[in-house]
Amino acid sequence: MLIITGQIIAAVAILANAVVYGTDVCAAVVTRSVNRKLDDATVTISAGWGHYYADKRMPIFGAGGVVTAVLTLLIALVAGQIGAAVAAGITVASLLTWLALYARIAKPINSQQTAAAQSGIIPANARALQDKWESILKYRVPLQFIAIAGLCAALILF
Repeated sequence: MLIITGQIIAAVAILANAVVYGTDVCAAVVTRSVNRKLDDATVTISAGWGHYYADKRMPIFGAGGVVTAVLTLLIALVAGQIGAAVAAGITVASLLTWLALYARIAKPINSQQTAAAQSGIIPANARALQDKWESILKYRVPLQFIAIAGLCAALILF
């Protein structure tokens, strides 16, 4: 029963983290290119309102993905499923690294862009803010990929 529970939790973790991964991939593959075509005010307003809604709606997926990944790791350890535990451990490390990047770099920019969108006052460093936010996508996307791959491996190895 413990192994089945671990598999179910791993599947939930995959689904939760897939939302975050898909969002980051979309930002890297599509939105970043669109933003380069827009003036600073339009980028700031668009990104600001995007962050406003994302910061309200995405935590359930992000936090849910981390919590279920940790639960996958713990269940694998308790069940003696070493391969699954190693894979889940890699996932947890990847997600914690992603979270650190988000908290240190992306979240403060999200807050500044949200405030700018709400007030209509575009900061002088608007493009630099967006460029800095986008600069960590090259790390965020692979970290989420590693997390999902680790969860898939854990699911298989249970």
